[in-house]
Amino acid sequence: MQDWLSKFIHRKRRRFCASLVRTYREISSASVDELWQKVADLTDVSWHPLLKSTNVPYGLVPKPGLIFHAVTRFSPIPIRIFVERVNPREMLSIRVLAIPGIEERVTYQVESTVCGTCLSYSVTLRGWLSPLIWSLSRPYVDRVARSLVEAAEKTALPTVSGKKKSLDDSCFDF
Repeated sequence: MQDWLSKFIHRKRRRFCASLVRTYREISSASVDELWQKVADLTDVSWHPLLKSTNVPYGLVPKPGLIFHAVTRFSPIPIRIFVERVNPREMLSIRVLAIPGIEERVTYQVESTVCGTCLSYSVTLRGWLSPLIWSLSRPYVDRVARSLVEAAEKTALPTVSGKKKSLDDSCFDF
């Protein structure tokens, strides 16, 4: 009896672990620099459908190892965000540490293409709570890449139209 009990107690326990990976791609008319500036500005998350604010000081450049707090639009409880990798003007990888039982890794990649600037937004959820969290956050996660591209294009639009207007005005001054 004791042999059976010790085997039962000391056996390897298997945990349920699910992993969800989704990647979203958007093409933008904004330049790589303008899109990267929006991604790297951790103080301005007004475009983000899930985040409300962060405690990052204005002008701080994201670097690996940076840990900051963010408040979501759904609860006043702050979550911790850890910056894992940064390749300037190319990639930003962060890990979101919200609650035990879930790990979220987010990667933003910006690259120039023939059609314009391509933004790639990847989300990886791991942990036993990932199916539940995914079902609650999916409608908002689906909009992140599009919202980021729209915000970058809005900030780029006045400068482009301002340059174009001044160029057109100078062409007709005779």
